[in-house]
Amino acid sequence: MATLHRLHTVVRCATSPRSPLRAPRRAAVVAAAVAGLLAATPVVAGAAPAPAEEQAALAEQVAEIEEQVRAAEEQLQRMTVEAEAAADAALVARAQLAAGQAEAERTAAELAVAQADVAAAEEDIADLGREAYMGAEDRYGDLQMLLDAHSPTELLQQAATMEVIGDHRAARLQEFLTVAARLEQADRAAQAAVAALDELARTAAEAEQAANAHLARAQADYDARAAEKARLEEELRAAGERLLAAQGAADAAAAWGAQQAQRQQTLAVTSGASSGMPTAGRVTSCYGPRWGTMHQGVDIAAPIGTPIHVPEDGVVLQAGAASGFGQAVYVQHGDGQITLYGHVDQYFVSAGQVVSAGEHIADVGNKGQSTGPHLHFEVHRGGLYASRVDPMPWLQARGITLGGAC
Repeated sequence: MATLHRLHTVVRCATSPRSPLRAPRRAAVVAAAVAGLLAATPVVAGAAPAPAEEQAALAEQVAEIEEQVRAAEEQLQRMTVEAEAAADAALVARAQLAAGQAEAERTAAELAVAQADVAAAEEDIADLGREAYMGAEDRYGDLQMLLDAHSPTELLQQAATMEVIGDHRAARLQEFLTVAARLEQADRAAQAAVAALDELARTAAEAEQAANAHLARAQADYDARAAEKARLEEELRAAGERLLAAQGAADAAAAWGAQQAQRQQTLAVTSGASSGMPTAGRVTSCYGPRWGTMHQGVDIAAPIGTPIHVPEDGVVLQAGAASGFGQAVYVQHGDGQITLYGHVDQYFVSAGQVVSAGEHIADVGNKGQSTGPHLHFEVHRGGLYASRVDPMPWLQARGITLGGAC
C-alpha cells in the first residue's frame, strides 16, 4: 500500500497543471516512476518476467494513458463548476425576486393602512364641516365657501384664509393633511415596488433561461467527455494488466483490480474523505475562483443515492425544487448561518422540521445545473444568498477538515 501511495503521489505531482515539466517530460518522469515502483510491488508469480525494455515501454504507455484520464477528469470537473456558475446568477436573481415580492407585499399593506386612515380622516373632516355649519350664525357666507370646497385639502386651504375655525379644528385639519401626505408617499412606494418587482421577475426569468441553455449545451459535451474518459480507463486497465503480466503476475486482472482498489482508497484519504463530511465522497472543487468563474461552495463527488448528513443541529428552511440545483435542502443553524445541499436526488425533510447533527436529510443526486453526480455544499451568512462564504471555517469549527482537500 505504501508503494501505491508513493506511485499516486509521483503521478499526481508530475501531472499537476502547476508542474514545471513539459508534457513529454512529464510522461517520461511518470513512466519511470511507474516502472520503478511497480517493479518493487510484490506480485503473485506466474510466467517469467518480460525483458526490462518491454516492461519500461509498457510502463510508459500506462503513464501516458494515466495522464489522459487525469486530463479528462479535470475537464469534467471544470464543466461541473461552469454549469454551477451559470446557475448561480439564476439562484441570486430568484432570491432577489423573493425579496422584491416581500417588499411589494409590505408596501401594499402600508398603502392599505394609509387608505383606511385617509377614509377615517375624511369622515372627521365631514364632521368638522357639520360642526362649523351648526355654529355659523352670521358667518354663513364664509361657511358656504368652506362647504363648497371640493376636497378636504381645498377646505383646509380656504379655512386658512378665514377665521371660521378654532385651534382644535385647525389641528384636526392639519392631521388630515398629514395622513393624506402619508397616503401619497405610500402610493408612490407601492408603485415603485411593483415596477421593481416586474424588473426582478424579468431578470430572474432571463437568468434561468440562460442557465438552462448553458446546461443543455454543456450536457452534450459532458456526456462525450465522460464516454472518452470511460474509453481511456478501459485502455488503462488493459495496459496495466499487460504491464503486470510482463512483470510475472499469475493473474494480471486480479492484481490490477487490487491495485486500483488500493489506489481509490488512497485517493479518498488524500482528497478529503472524512467521517464528518456532509457525504462520503471525494472533494473535487473547493470554494473560490476556478477556471475563470467563482465557485461558491464545495463539491463532493459521490454515486447517486449516497446519504447526505447534516453536520449540526438546525431547522429546515426549505426542501424541494430549487432553481439551478434541481432539488436542494436549506438548513439554518443556531448561529444563524444557513447550509445548502444542492443537486440532491431525494430529500427526507420538510420546511420547519428540526434536524439533529448527523441526521440523514437527503441523498446525492445529479439534478439541475449539474454535469455529474455530486453534492454541492454552501454556507450562507446573513440570510439566503445575502453573503456566501467559504464553508471550510464553518466545517472546521465543527471538527470537519475534509482531509486537507480545501
